[in-house]
Amino acid sequence: MFEDKTLNCKDCGSDFVFTAGEQEFYAEKGFENEPQRCRECRTARKNAARGEREYFTTTCSECGGEARVPFQPREDRPVLCSECFANSRA
Repeated sequence: MFEDKTLNCKDCGSDFVFTAGEQEFYAEKGFENEPQRCRECRTARKNAARGEREYFTTTCSECGGEARVPFQPREDRPVLCSECFANSRA
C-alpha cells in the first residue's frame, strides 16, 4: 500500500526518504501532512526550541565521586552519580 518517497528538506535542501513504515505510522496517528524536514533538521529544531540544559556538579552520596545532574541539588536529599543511580535501579 505505501511506498518509499523521496522528499526535500525545507531547511537544508537535502533529499531524504519518507519510508513506507513512517507513512503507515503517520496514517495510524491521523497525520495528514508529510514531514517537511529531514531527521537531522527536525532534531536540531527540537533541541533549539528546548534550549540548553543547565547541569550542576555535586558529590555522589554513595561513592563520593563527581555527579553531574540536570537539577539544583538540595542539602536534604541524596544525589547519586550515573553509575550508582543505575546500580540502585537494578
